[in-house]
Formats: sequence, C-alpha cells, structure tokens
Amino acid sequence: MTNKLKNAKVRYLSAAAGMSAALVCGVAIAPLASADTANPVSTPAAEKRTQVFELVGKQTSIADLDLGQTGISPGDQRVIHEDLYRDGKKVGDHSVICTYTSVDPAALQCLGTFSLPEGQFAAQALLHLPAPSYVDVGITGGSGDYSTARGFVRTVPAGETERHFTVHLKR
Repeated sequence: MTNKLKNAKVRYLSAAAGMSAALVCGVAIAPLASADTANPVSTPAAEKRTQVFELVGKQTSIADLDLGQTGISPGDQRVIHEDLYRDGKKVGDHSVICTYTSVDPAALQCLGTFSLPEGQFAAQALLHLPAPSYVDVGITGGSGDYSTARGFVRTVPAGETERHFTVHLKR
C-alpha cells in the first residue's frame, strides 16, 4: 500500500470515528440549539425535534486488522475507541469498526455504537478515500430513550487523534 493511500485511510477513518463519537456526546448533554420539525404524516403531538450539539472526540485506542491478503484488502478492519468531551468534561464514549469493501478505489463501511445512561445509538457511513475535509454519518437508530433517533453527525478532523463534531439529532 502506498503511503499516500495509507495516510488518506488514517485521516478518513479517524473522521468516521469522530462522527460516531459526536452522537454519544450530543445525546448526553443539553443541546446548544433546537428547532421543531413537523412530521407531515403525524399529529402535532408526534412532532420531531432536531437538536444540534458541538462536541470534541479524543481517540483512546486504535487497531488495524489485516484479515485477508497481506496489505490492505477487502475485509480488513480498523477498530477505534474515543472519549467524548464538551467544555473539557468527558460526557460519553463510543466504538466504531470500519471494514474495507474495496481497495481501488478505496471504500470502507463504518458502523458505530454509542452507549449512554439513557440508551444506545447507532450510526453508519460508506466512506471513500481520499478523505474529504468533513464527513457526514447517518444516525440509523437506537434503544432506550433513543429508540426513534435519526439525523446525522458532521465531523471535521482536528489533528491525528482529535475531531470536532456537529450533531444533528432528530427524536
């Protein structure tokens, strides 16, 4: 694997991990802003609310698993764990696994799981390398208080092990 592809892979996977991390913090803390969004096929009592949060994710562990042919090949994985912070205080954590589905061009399927006292959250994205300046990851569902969660997280890398997030959560 070329260094250019490897560096792009690291930036992109880190961005993906960060996006997932943002979901956990965003749900665990009070929103910075919120807006009502009406659900056109339901009654006013069932209206959805969108909450927007600003978060920081700090990577605590990362591992690359070479599961197929030597070097990057379909099925290889990157496993990442991050702590999530707001105003310098840890507010949650998450884990994400990205699996190569294609090498040339590079594509990875990333799935994240977020655990909070109120329940759990999931998000996923198909990522393409080289990495863009930001990545949006879709919120796919949850459990507990987050059983109807939808929306997305925009993540922007801020160095090798830190990401800045904007979470858009609909419940």
